[in-house]
Amino acid sequence: MRTVVAALALISLVASSPVFAQAPAPQAPAKPAVQAPAPAPTQPPRPFPQGAKFAYLNIQRVANESAEGKAATARVKALNDKKVAELNDKNKQAQAAKQKLDQGQSVLSEQARGQLEKEIERLQVEIQRFTQDAQAEVQELQQELQADFQKKLIPVINTVATDMGLQMVFSQVDSGIVWADTGLDLTAEVIKRFDAATSSAAKPGQ
Repeated sequence: MRTVVAALALISLVASSPVFAQAPAPQAPAKPAVQAPAPAPTQPPRPFPQGAKFAYLNIQRVANESAEGKAATARVKALNDKKVAELNDKNKQAQAAKQKLDQGQSVLSEQARGQLEKEIERLQVEIQRFTQDAQAEVQELQQELQADFQKKLIPVINTVATDMGLQMVFSQVDSGIVWADTGLDLTAEVIKRFDAATSSAAKPGQ
């Protein structure tokens, strides 16, 4: 009889949907055969080109670096970690029952073995249902926070674009940009204004 063992994979706010699989055993990191070259020094940001009507921004960076994005990611991680802990407890119960059955094959009565097998099957079904429900709950929270994040971010992008007299703002990841003047990158400005806007909205009386 095979015991179901599952684990919730950690997800981020803008990552793909959660995956459920057996957690791999920890392994020591492999040593690189060739030492990686030192990272190139960070170039200072270029000024926005005068008269430019187009710009771009990295939405993923906004999600990763803004206070709002970090808070949303922390909420998803907290729920995910809670479900992982609950699922681990259920897995331990199923594993203990399976071990008891394996070790008692020669001494348990037929009735006792039958009852233990039914208990293992019940735990398997419970684990499967819990895994599905947990996945749905984490995904629901993720989608809710993504929608709220976008609802708050779009007005900030609109304000930045209007203030700078832009005609169009591209998403760096989605637009297929091969090359662009780094001065056209609005990401840092959007993060700064997004943090200011969400911080003001969170203060009572404002």
